[in-house]
Amino acid sequence: MKRMAVVLAAGQGKRMKSKLYKVLHPVCGKPMVGHVLNTVKATGSQRTVVIVGHGAEQVKAHIGQDAEYVLQETQLGTGHAVKQAKDLIGGEEGTTIVICGDTPLVMAETLEGLMALHEGQHAAATVLTAVMDQPAGYGRVIRGEDGAVLKIVEQKDCTAEEAAVGEINTGTYCFDNAKLFAALEKVTNSNNQQEYYLTDVIGILRAQGDIVMGYQAHDAAESIGVNDRLALSEAEGYMRQRINRQHMLNGVTIIDPASTYIGADVIIGSDTVLYPGTQLKGKTVIGEDCVIGPSSEIEDCVIMDGAEVKHSVLNQAQVGARTTVGPFAYLRPGTVLGEEVKIGDFVEIKNAVIGDGSKVSHLSYVGDASVGKNVNVGCGAITANYDGFNKSKTIIEDDAFIGSNVNLIAPVTVGKGAFVVAGSTITRSVSENDLAIARVRQENKPGYAEKIRSRAKAKKDQSSQS
Repeated sequence: MKRMAVVLAAGQGKRMKSKLYKVLHPVCGKPMVGHVLNTVKATGSQRTVVIVGHGAEQVKAHIGQDAEYVLQETQLGTGHAVKQAKDLIGGEEGTTIVICGDTPLVMAETLEGLMALHEGQHAAATVLTAVMDQPAGYGRVIRGEDGAVLKIVEQKDCTAEEAAVGEINTGTYCFDNAKLFAALEKVTNSNNQQEYYLTDVIGILRAQGDIVMGYQAHDAAESIGVNDRLALSEAEGYMRQRINRQHMLNGVTIIDPASTYIGADVIIGSDTVLYPGTQLKGKTVIGEDCVIGPSSEIEDCVIMDGAEVKHSVLNQAQVGARTTVGPFAYLRPGTVLGEEVKIGDFVEIKNAVIGDGSKVSHLSYVGDASVGKNVNVGCGAITANYDGFNKSKTIIEDDAFIGSNVNLIAPVTVGKGAFVVAGSTITRSVSENDLAIARVRQENKPGYAEKIRSRAKAKKDQSSQS
């Protein structure tokens, strides 16, 4: 049976009080609508239609070619929104999920259970429900003795008996596609809001003798729809717990889950240890047996097996196996570290390749550079890669030694096995196995230090008297 999905993403989200369109607000690093689309895709949806309205171009730019789009120019209710998809999928036979783009916590397993019940019972519609201790504000799901859904009653229309029901409508549905669009033609806006409600479809289907079922979610948190920043924070908290739990079940040690942030798309290998304050974002991939943290921020990086990162910031970088980074290092975009490399404290690397076994241990900047294998870069050494207008490249070949406080003025090459003496400013290339020294010869002037002190003291005394 063909499976389809309609994602409702046309609302403005005024209660968010934000310039950012509501469904694009991130939860664990991914826009809410992105979570929803991934969940729908995991159920095998062959066609996904996103109903866009406010911020339509922004939503399309984020989603790209992963969906079809229909513009709801005027927001006249959820029933009206779904009806906009009629020209695209109204003639299809199969099962259609209708889900809101601001419900990022709905899981694929839940939607699979919803559709399995729906298709197994040959239902016209199946409502995803949840049980809440405090259901105030939600529409109540009223069932018959046989367990089928009789109706959905909004809070303001509930009798005392109906208000006591704890099972609520989450706003996610499964429909027989043909029956859905046929029933939408019968929905009217005869209500206080003068809107076309999707919930009215349930009553229409029941009235014509169709089966309407309800599938109860195992976790009521899945029903959270994000309409303001408080709900956004709540959804973030639930998602973080879910993500961290799954990584721990997969063999990752998280010392303090409450202080550890892992984005939705992050991949981590088994036996890796995450210390408190760790933030893993974007498309980061971390291998096995790594040690990450404490207090490290890593985004869109690849970190190979056995690597270690402490108190450091990494962005769009690649770290080789058994390499150590930090404490207090900064790896910027374009950094590629080989195996068993050492990047030490207060070192910044940008758009540079560092070969296997090389060391940049302290207080250095290496930018726009290619560093070979087994190179030692001394404390305070830098590549001067920018002349105010252009970036130039520094090349340091295998087994070279760069002394402390060396300035390499790009473009320049230090050959294989060459030795650059500490304190040198190198403006010309150094050939293989050569020694380069570029500093003024030292001269000592006997007793001159006392003359300098006397001169400085006299100047200070004169200044205090005036």
